[in-house]
Amino acid sequence: MQLGDTRVSFVPDGAIQGRPHRWLPDTTHETWAAHPQYLDASGHLVASIGGLLVEHGDRALLIDAGWGPVSLPAEPESPNGAVHGGALLDSLAELGRKPEEIEAVAFTHLHIDHLGWAWHLTPSGRPVFTRAEYLVAEPEWDQRDLLAQGISEEEAAALTPRVRTVADGQEIFPGVRVQVTGGHTAGHTQYVITGGGTRLIAFGDALHSPIQVDHPEWSCLYDHDPAQSAEHRRRLVAELEQPDTIGFGIHFADAVFGQVRRDGTGSAWHPLNV
Repeated sequence: MQLGDTRVSFVPDGAIQGRPHRWLPDTTHETWAAHPQYLDASGHLVASIGGLLVEHGDRALLIDAGWGPVSLPAEPESPNGAVHGGALLDSLAELGRKPEEIEAVAFTHLHIDHLGWAWHLTPSGRPVFTRAEYLVAEPEWDQRDLLAQGISEEEAAALTPRVRTVADGQEIFPGVRVQVTGGHTAGHTQYVITGGGTRLIAFGDALHSPIQVDHPEWSCLYDHDPAQSAEHRRRLVAELEQPDTIGFGIHFADAVFGQVRRDGTGSAWHPLNV
C-alpha cells in the first residue's frame, strides 16, 4: 500500500491457531456459530504472524519480526492450536529487501510471536538484521521481567545490545510515530504512519480478531490488563472510524489492512483489496 512517499507492506512469517473460547473468554458457542467466517475448518481462530515493512526512499523500517523458524503441534491443554513460522525472510526477499537493509526493528511489544527473527542468529553467529537498532517503548523495556508469556532471559540477552528505548509521541522514521497504549502489556505500543493525506495505525495486539471491532469489551486471554486493554480498544475503534484512516492488524490473517465502518448494528472491519 502506498501512503504518499511511504510504502507499507505486510511481511508474513506464518500463522498460529487459537481456540476461540480460550482466546476470547467472554465469547460463547453462540458467538462463533453466528460468525463462522473467523474460524478455520477445524474451528480455530487463525492469527497471522509477521511484520510490517515501512519504506521511504531507500530507507526501510520493520515493525515486529514474526515468530521465527518454529513449528509446534497443537497441545490439548494449551489455548493455542498449531504454530508455524519461519517465512519472514523469504517474504522480505519477495518484497525486494534483504535483512541487512533494515535500519531498525520497532516492536509493538515483547511477546515471542513479535520478537521472532530479531533474536535468532544466522549460522555464522551474527544477528539476522545485521545493522538494525531494536526500538522498544520505555515502559515495555523497563517492565520486561513482568511480562507473562513474554521475553526469556535468552531472548533478552540477544536483544539488549541493540535496544534503544523510545517515548510516546516520538518520530522514529519519516512519518512514523510511537503511541504507547498499554493494556496488552505494560508498554504495548502502536505505530501511526502518515503520508499522502492518509493515516495508518499499526495496532499490534490491541485487537486479536476482527470480531473485537464490534465488541471492544472482549479482552484476550493474553492481555496483561484486560480493563485497560478494553478501554484502549474502544478509543482505537473510534479512531479507526475517522476519515482517511486505515488499520493494520498483524493477527488478522488474510485481512490485515482494513477500515472500520459503522452500520445499523455496530462497527465492522472492512478488509481493503491491496
